[in-house]
Amino acid sequence: MAAKGKGPMTKGQLIKHFAETFGLTRQQTADWFAELARLAAKEAKNGFTVPDIGKLVVVKRKARMGRNPQTGEAIKIPAKTVLKFRIAKACKEAALGK
Repeated sequence: MAAKGKGPMTKGQLIKHFAETFGLTRQQTADWFAELARLAAKEAKNGFTVPDIGKLVVVKRKARMGRNPQTGEAIKIPAKTVLKFRIAKACKEAALGK
């Protein structure tokens, strides 16, 4: 597994870890992750929760004024809908400490 400070685990490392942990083949584990991703994308507009990890939510951003960083010129940023991932409190506390 990825050592502390060595960057995030890769997809291959995740698949290997879960396959070994649960006695599955790597293909079964890869298929499970693919289905989770497909289902999350399909259900995201309604909110999709991964228990103890977090939730995908749709957020509507209002129009606002911003600045072009190169010229300093004021520009209008239009309203838009974005997808965000909100980290569960338990996951945040486990990762960052209380």
